[in-house]
Amino acid sequence: MTSLLFPVDSSSGARTLGTPGIGEGLLPSPNGPCPPPSPVGRREGTAAPALGPPALSPRRSPRWCGGAVGGAGPGAGPGGAGGRGAASPCSATWGRLGRGLCGSCRRAMGGNSLSLGVLSLGVLLLAAASAGAEPPPSCDAVQKVFQLRRLGPLGGVPESPRAGVDLQVCTSRNPTCCTKKMEERYQTAAKQDIQQVLQKSSATLKFLISRNTAAFQETFEMLIRLAENYTSTLFCTAYRNMAAEATVRVQEFFTDVGLFVFGTDISTEKFVNRFFDTLFPVVYNHVINPGLTDISLEYAECLRMARRDIRPFGNIPKKAIGQMGRSLLSSRTFLQALNLGIEVINTTDHPHFSKDCSRALLRMQYCPHCQGVMLSKPCMGYCLNIIRGCLASIAEIDLHWRGYVRSLEELSSAMSGTHDIEHVLLNFHSLVNDALVQAHIHGPELSEQVKKICGPPVRKPTQSPGCSFDQNKDNQGLKMFSRDSEEMLTNRRKEFISHLRLYRAFYGGLADQMCSNGLAAADGLPCWNGEDVVKSYTHRVVGNGIKAQSANPEVKVKGTDPVISRIIDKLKHVIQLLQGKSFPKYDKWDLHQTGSGGGVGEQISGDCDDEDGCGGSGSGEFKRVLKITDSD
Repeated sequence: MTSLLFPVDSSSGARTLGTPGIGEGLLPSPNGPCPPPSPVGRREGTAAPALGPPALSPRRSPRWCGGAVGGAGPGAGPGGAGGRGAASPCSATWGRLGRGLCGSCRRAMGGNSLSLGVLSLGVLLLAAASAGAEPPPSCDAVQKVFQLRRLGPLGGVPESPRAGVDLQVCTSRNPTCCTKKMEERYQTAAKQDIQQVLQKSSATLKFLISRNTAAFQETFEMLIRLAENYTSTLFCTAYRNMAAEATVRVQEFFTDVGLFVFGTDISTEKFVNRFFDTLFPVVYNHVINPGLTDISLEYAECLRMARRDIRPFGNIPKKAIGQMGRSLLSSRTFLQALNLGIEVINTTDHPHFSKDCSRALLRMQYCPHCQGVMLSKPCMGYCLNIIRGCLASIAEIDLHWRGYVRSLEELSSAMSGTHDIEHVLLNFHSLVNDALVQAHIHGPELSEQVKKICGPPVRKPTQSPGCSFDQNKDNQGLKMFSRDSEEMLTNRRKEFISHLRLYRAFYGGLADQMCSNGLAAADGLPCWNGEDVVKSYTHRVVGNGIKAQSANPEVKVKGTDPVISRIIDKLKHVIQLLQGKSFPKYDKWDLHQTGSGGGVGEQISGDCDDEDGCGGSGSGEFKRVLKITDSD
């Protein structure tokens, strides 16, 4: 027969009251007083009581008070003949609470069973109230993580949970291990964590662009130096008597080439014309009308001013302007676009988080710590809603970034053959040689034209020195460039574009990439939903971009970040450059000018007649501003 006071689970023999050691052993033993409890392990081969104290060792088997009324009698212990419930030794306090009750079981039950039952029930309830009150849990785990992350002084973390009435974000009806100061530090840490995840996500793309930008810049520098070397060598070998003066003009020209390619506000037409203008007096003095001494500075200035009317070099200057304009401008634009790509990534790597976003990141990342939930990650849908909300402005870059990559690819394809900077620069000395040959052939005719404009030559008593150019200069650094390596730059561009193409959807999938790469819990695992650890996230998951955030249940998004708006404007502008909408065409060189918002200024003017100058003495000066500037 089962005791009415201490019911047991018929399947396992476990007590159903949930209080350790309460109920067993309250009836007096028929053979004498109840023994004190002995804290030793359970008997081998028997199941331990579900919530009670350890069973007695068989080596010190005391008398049991009986696990149930009408049980097995003396000696029936755990696993004995009583069988329905696991008995425990009498409480050590029983002698104080129920003096005189631990006598003969038969006498007690027969004498005053009602009084014993009432008293036993009272003792049971008292003991249950005492044993069921567990000590409060510790905040040790929270302290360890707080200290490991170096979020602040360890003394600021409570040792045990407290009421979080002062918390603003990590609120809970349960006691919490967080304080208001901890909440502030957690919020700072949450923003820093997401920024680090952002930077990690973009690190490979940033390295790809920055490494290739540096490589292209270095290649362009080496090409310019090599082209200068070739041209100076031409004068020292074929026109040695005028090499000293000519190489100075060559150095000035290629200095201008480098300034233009790397972004200085100068005109290709202007510096090409200046080169041939300053070269003409030297050629006249040594090729067309050589004399024992050099012409005077005043006469040389007259020749310089008359070059575009006399046209001693035929159409060569016009041809050089066209080739230089196309190749240098495309290379310049290509470099500027790469530098803008780095700027875009640097901007998105350091986003401005709104107040609502910061609170949402805190709730996702660190509020579970306040409840002692240290291991569960955010649910995937919950993570996507928060990250998509916080990066809503950055997601707006997606469309323009795709256009940027596509336009870079198109320009790279167009920068080949005769329009490639490598081909144009390394063949410039051939154009110069053709110009000198033409001047030599038409020497007598040119002399007559010069006399009509400047009069007979006026010479000074000094003779110009010979060639002083060191043909071996820079050979060690330039030997990697050979005339057979003109495909090197083209191949480098193709390889770069093939890798960059893999990142054309980078900003469209950034939030998904961040949550999938360790920020959120894997499918099927318990996860944090902002309030508790659950099996799955049940709220709606919104898409990317500003418009989609109107339905975001986790983050309120008010509008586009102005910093992101400015970088989008720069992307739009450079896309126009890359697509040629503000870029000279192959056959017709149109003049384009932007408004006061900055960006591309005027470029090479076209509609030339057969005159070499393509815009002679009456033409204005064209400003060329290819730097990507803010629109405000």
